[in-house]
Amino acid sequence: MIAAFYDAKPYDRDYFSRATGAERVDWRFHDFRLTADTAGSAKGAQAVCVFANDHADRACMEVLASMGVKLIALRCAGYNNLDVAATHALGLQAVRVPAYSPHAVAEHTVGLLLTLNRKIHRAYNRVRELNFSLSGLVGFDLHGKTVGIVGTGRIGQITAQIFRGFEAEVVAFDVSPSMEWAAAHGIRYVDFDTLLSVSDIVSLHVPLLPTTRHLLKAQTLGQTKAGVFIVNTSRGKLIDTSALIAALKTGHIGGVALDVYEEEEGIFSEDLSGQVLHDDELSLLLNYPNVLITAHQAFLTREALSEIARVTTENILNHEAGSPFLAGTQL
Repeated sequence: MIAAFYDAKPYDRDYFSRATGAERVDWRFHDFRLTADTAGSAKGAQAVCVFANDHADRACMEVLASMGVKLIALRCAGYNNLDVAATHALGLQAVRVPAYSPHAVAEHTVGLLLTLNRKIHRAYNRVRELNFSLSGLVGFDLHGKTVGIVGTGRIGQITAQIFRGFEAEVVAFDVSPSMEWAAAHGIRYVDFDTLLSVSDIVSLHVPLLPTTRHLLKAQTLGQTKAGVFIVNTSRGKLIDTSALIAALKTGHIGGVALDVYEEEEGIFSEDLSGQVLHDDELSLLLNYPNVLITAHQAFLTREALSEIARVTTENILNHEAGSPFLAGTQL
C-alpha cells in the first residue's frame, strides 16, 4: 500500500515510521501541503494522509480520484478542510482520528492559562537577564473563580475536571449536555449567554461548524465579564480576530491565550524567523502583553503522536485488506 503523506514534519516521519504495521505501508512523505495544484504528487498512491491545513476540497478530490486514490486518511479529529460530500460522490472513502489524546489538549489549555495569568513567560525571560523584580507579575487565584467551558466533548470534560481540581466553579454549555457527567463532577450546565455573563475564564472546546464560526464576535464578547480571560485550543475561526482586538484595545478583556488562530494557515508550524510577518492582526496580537500564543501544539505529546500514527496506519491497512475501519473513524 502506497500512501502519500502531506505537510510532513520530522515528528510525523518518526512516529509513523515506527507505528505497528508501518513496514506494510510505503509512506511517501511530502513537506508541502495537499492542494488541487499539488495533488498530482499522489500519482501511484492508493491513499493520502492529510492534516488540518491541507486543502482537501472538491477540486483536489477530483484530481486524486482521477489518479486512482481510494482513501483520504486525516491524521486529526477535525475535518472542516475536507469536502466530505465530494469525497463520497467521487467514490472515495475518508477516515480520521477522532480521539488521540484529549488529555494532551486539556492539559495544554490549563497550562496556557496558568502561564498567562501568573506571567510565567515574562518572569522566565526576566530572570534569564538577571532581572529578579516582581513588578508587573501579579496574577489571580483560580480557586473560587468561575470557569465557563464551551463544548463538553471529551476534551472539554477533561478540561472542566482539571479546573474543578483547582476548586474553581465550573459552568458549561453544550447543545447536547452530559447531565450525568456534570452531576458527578459538580458542574452546572447553563445557556451560552449566561455562561458568558458569569465566567471569569471562558475556554472553547467545540468543532468548527457553520454554527460555531465566530462564536466569539463583537456581540458575544460584549456579553462577557469585564476582565475576562479567554482560552482557545480548538479552532481559530471560532473567534472573530478583529472583534477580539477591539475588545483588547478597550481593556474589556483581561487576557487571551490561543493555541489556534483564525488565519494560521501558512504561518503556524512554519519557521518564519528572520522574515516579515505579513499578517497585521497576528502581529498586533503578539505585541499585547496580555496575549499568549502557541502555534497549534496542544496535541503535541508522545502519547498523542503515537495514537495518531497507530489509528491512521491501522485504518489504511484495514482499507487495503477490505476490513472494517476502526470504530468512530469513518466519515
